Amino acid sequence: MAFMNKRPDKDRIKSLRTEIVAGLIGYLTTVYIVVVNGSILNEAGISLESGMIATILISFLGTFLMGLFAKLPLILIPGMGINALFAYSIVEGTNLTFEQGLAVVLVAGLIFLLTAFSKLGILLKEAIPESLKHGITVGLGFFLILIGLEKSGLVVNGENTILAFGDFTSPAVLVSLLTLFLAIFLFVRDVPANFLVTMIAGTILASLFGVLESGSSALHIDPKEIIFLPSFSAIGDVNFWLAVFPLAIILVFENMGLLNGQLQMLKRETSYDKAYKVTAFSTVASAFLGTSPTVSAAENAAVIASKGRSGVAAVTAGLLFLATLFLIPFITIIPNTALSPILIIVGFLMVQNIRHIRVSELSESLPALLIVAMIPFTYSIADGMAFGFIAYPIVMIATGKRKELSLPLLIIAALFLFDFIMKMVGI
Repeated sequence: MAFMNKRPDKDRIKSLRTEIVAGLIGYLTTVYIVVVNGSILNEAGISLESGMIATILISFLGTFLMGLFAKLPLILIPGMGINALFAYSIVEGTNLTFEQGLAVVLVAGLIFLLTAFSKLGILLKEAIPESLKHGITVGLGFFLILIGLEKSGLVVNGENTILAFGDFTSPAVLVSLLTLFLAIFLFVRDVPANFLVTMIAGTILASLFGVLESGSSALHIDPKEIIFLPSFSAIGDVNFWLAVFPLAIILVFENMGLLNGQLQMLKRETSYDKAYKVTAFSTVASAFLGTSPTVSAAENAAVIASKGRSGVAAVTAGLLFLATLFLIPFITIIPNTALSPILIIVGFLMVQNIRHIRVSELSESLPALLIVAMIPFTYSIADGMAFGFIAYPIVMIATGKRKELSLPLLIIAALFLFDFIMKMVGI
């Protein structure tokens, strides 16, 4: 009988150990986001160190809340693609300041939060055709590939062409190329924490080739680098609102898709509402911590595969993210040559969604492929989306499918068209 009583305790200890290990694996597969997102936020106007602090804090907060309240083993981190939208389209593309860009994140986050407590989310999800959703994902993927190639120096502005090969005699370009091949090898071999290994190996290669810069000697945390106050000084500008609604749309359907898929893997579909609400709260918090919005990490598949089933895994990962604050003096030395391969591979993963676009159906594929082409070619995610959303109702009317157009989609298309008209007249 004594043996029978001890058995449940052993099972609980084993289960706890499994959850902690799953959380550790989840952390190792997602910690690359600290440097990658920090680097992208740096392009938006804050220091690399501030960007990494913001990424760490929101990853800790969102993941910890997911484990504590939703009791799910899901990690929340700033979304790849969404961070590019924030830095290159919302801040740089509309000439907003970083703090004004955070106000855009806050408003979009509040809209996202509203969808979590109403039927608005379902309305938006059903209003936007699947082809356009996939087109945005693929377009974002090509955009990340382009950014990765630029950061690596593998492509540069051409003299007689838009793009040209970089200088392959440059040590930095050679390091980027070697690191990219290594990253591809590690990824296709499914090496655990392959992105983390890529960053470490790429940094060592950069040091061997003499292209490694020194990082911070100590951690300096300024209160202004922890809590940001979004600026609403541009709220009366058309550009502000034209930046809000593409971000809100992407947040709604990307998180819906990610959470649905991951909860199906966990066989916890009934936990969707809690997970969605925590994700929405995390998005709002992103605006005050100084970063682009979070999403449920695609790498959560690794946590689930490691038999993470409860919030313990998420709490473990969240606490490990918080501990990463003390590693900032070391990880600031990681160069672009070690980060760019990750952007390129993540981009290719997003591009795979092109298989979901029905290319045989012209009314669906043409607008979607316009988005795919125009996002990287215009170097603007919002403008690339605009081409597809404006073209969609035109193509549907031309093919006799006017009745299939929803009112919300027509409103979104009209807003994008209005944006183009304002740009044409110089407003």
